[in-house]
Amino acid sequence: MKISRAALKADGLLLLTAAIWGTAFSAQRSGMRSVGPFAFNAVRFAVGALSVLPLYVAMRRRSRAAGPSGGPRPGLAGRLGYVSITGFALFCGTSLQQRGLVTTTAGNAGFITCLYVVLVPLAGFAFGRRSGLRIWVGAVLALAGLYILGIGSGLRMARGDLFELAGALFWTLHILVVGRYGSRMNALELAIGQYLVCSLLSLAGALGLESAPFAGTLEAAAPILYGGIFSTGVAFTLQIFAQRTAHPAHASIILSMESLFAAIGGIILLGEPLTSRLAVGGVLMLGGTIVSQLDSPARRGTDDAFRAAGLEHRDGA
Repeated sequence: MKISRAALKADGLLLLTAAIWGTAFSAQRSGMRSVGPFAFNAVRFAVGALSVLPLYVAMRRRSRAAGPSGGPRPGLAGRLGYVSITGFALFCGTSLQQRGLVTTTAGNAGFITCLYVVLVPLAGFAFGRRSGLRIWVGAVLALAGLYILGIGSGLRMARGDLFELAGALFWTLHILVVGRYGSRMNALELAIGQYLVCSLLSLAGALGLESAPFAGTLEAAAPILYGGIFSTGVAFTLQIFAQRTAHPAHASIILSMESLFAAIGGIILLGEPLTSRLAVGGVLMLGGTIVSQLDSPARRGTDDAFRAAGLEHRDGA
């Protein structure tokens, strides 16, 4: 089968996006040496919102010049409600992820976070949507990988891995609510709004739970800027352009490679060990992720949710 140049370009942009999101786990863990989880996210998502704002302004000017299009938009109250719900889900997911990175590796965090790829269609099944055989095979592989990756002797998971697992549940919720609201308002408006909500909630958490939360902000400037500008602004923009021509199934598979890049980034940038547990568990989880994303009639119903879920990123979200 011949692959078009446009498809190859889109896949390349998606792979770059996955690499940015994956290596953001290392940046997040590095930044935690100087600031707490809530302080890190408060500044990071504020920077992320500011980095996306110029693109939003440019697209608004372009749409005004082109004239009105599309159906009626929700009012201000409706849009505020959408960004509040998605921002709260994003806050819970990213806070648990950031807290888990205190006591787990970037590789573990990346693989466990990507469980949302399997959990989203399983959540759909719980609400009456049929799930094909690939979903169940992918879930079994992912759970086997999670067991090897995170559960040590005595059938106990490390504290950091438990935070990441809880975070994966909220990433799943975030994907579902963004899939519900993403088509009802401007995508960049929803992105910026949820980033600001997440930043404000993180600010409240930092002021209430962390002592001198922003004292080490300058020392953590590089990781914060990487997470805010590149992981949020640049990667999100790349995904917007790539998914104009990329097949949704291809996009989901390629973006799930962020877990692999998270492990590689942890090994190269942070000196984390390449253990047999990480290798075997990571391969099983990545395999389960890819199997669950292979196209099928049951799978197609979740394409819009995954497409909309690119608003945050899961990253190194």
